[in-house]
Amino acid sequence: MSFVMKSHRRTVRRAVRLACQVVSEDAFRLVGRRALDLSPAGMLLESDADAQIGDELLVSFRAPQSGLFIDTTARVVRIVAGRRPGDHGRCLGLRFEQLTPLLQGVLGESLAGLPPPLPQRATRLDYAATVRAIAA
Repeated sequence: MSFVMKSHRRTVRRAVRLACQVVSEDAFRLVGRRALDLSPAGMLLESDADAQIGDELLVSFRAPQSGLFIDTTARVVRIVAGRRPGDHGRCLGLRFEQLTPLLQGVLGESLAGLPPPLPQRATRLDYAATVRAIAA
């Protein structure tokens, strides 16, 4: 018997050390300057800024392996406190809000070939899928 592992990710993230500029939309204060991972759907941003889930941010960066600058809005969807072993300090998980399908495709192509980030914790078991697999 083998267990089915669960993945919550819709897109593959890629490990990067990418210079960027992220500012709050309301006060235009600097939130962060370096992304640690990137996908066509969002980024993990190093940040000590006081941000909350749901905050809207303005994001600007150059797509890896490309000269294309991307400017978009993003929403804070996760806050990493930086207390777990392997965490890179305090970070914010951002989901891009207004990236067109064309820009998502271009960004995905520019990320091709870059490695995914190393997992920091064990993948969760999908118990329902495991039971369905056993029953089939």
